[in-house]
Amino acid sequence: MHRPAQRVGRAPRLTRILVSAAAVPVVLAAAGCSSDSGSGSGSGSSADNAAQKGTAATSSASPSTSADAVKPAAYATLPSPCSLFSKKTLGELVPKGLKSAKSGKSDDAKDRSSCSWNSLDNKGVKGSQFRWLNVSLLRFDSDATRGEGNQLAQTYYDKQVKDAQTVTGATGARSEPVSGIGDASTAVRYGLKKKEGSFKQQTVVTRVENVVVTLDYNGAGLAGDKAPSADDLTKAAEKAAKEAVAAVASANQDGSRATTAPSQSASPSKSANPSKSASPSASASSKPSASASATKKN
Repeated sequence: MHRPAQRVGRAPRLTRILVSAAAVPVVLAAAGCSSDSGSGSGSGSSADNAAQKGTAATSSASPSTSADAVKPAAYATLPSPCSLFSKKTLGELVPKGLKSAKSGKSDDAKDRSSCSWNSLDNKGVKGSQFRWLNVSLLRFDSDATRGEGNQLAQTYYDKQVKDAQTVTGATGARSEPVSGIGDASTAVRYGLKKKEGSFKQQTVVTRVENVVVTLDYNGAGLAGDKAPSADDLTKAAEKAAKEAVAAVASANQDGSRATTAPSQSASPSKSANPSKSASPSASASSKPSASASATKKN
């Protein structure tokens, strides 16, 4: 009889335990709600972290962007065109025209320049020897949109060579690469008949870094004088071109080499416009006529 009484006595205690156990989920639920109410600040922290990661990603992308930027141009300036050649060289090419130097017009001498000389050796009834020398220099800056200065110069170099090879009225045209002058050099020569006589044209186009040097040299025997040797004229022109390239390098040895960042402008540089004096057809036609006039006066 005692055992059933004990079972009855334990029932209330069991009820209290079950009630207490049932209260635990309520507490946990309340804690859960409290945690949810703080999740707003937690999600804000996540957003901040995402923003920081985005900033970090942008920062990490910057080096690659700068790494893709074009290199600055090697040469930042040009030498004075009428001072490119030594007195000895001018004496060989234009013996009667040492003081005839005429500088071309330019809106920016550090990007484009030119100079020309003419020589007329009048031998009276024996005829005359005419020579004309012209040199033009064009410098290209590196540009984030258009590319590196060297590449832009190479494109212009190719165009100059092609122009020299396709002059209207040229006869016996020949072209060949020239070693030992700049980074790339080509000599083009041809004959051109004018009313004053037969002219022999030599054009040497050279690229050195981001600068293109175009040298035009022609000669003729006028009023019955013997025509000059094309080989001799070409040899003299190549020598002058080599001297011009050395002058470009020398002009940039005093700290003038470009060290600034490439231009960000998308507009083409003014220096990209070719000089009229660089045109082989112009050099072979305009000046000889002037020489003929001088011959007639004499």
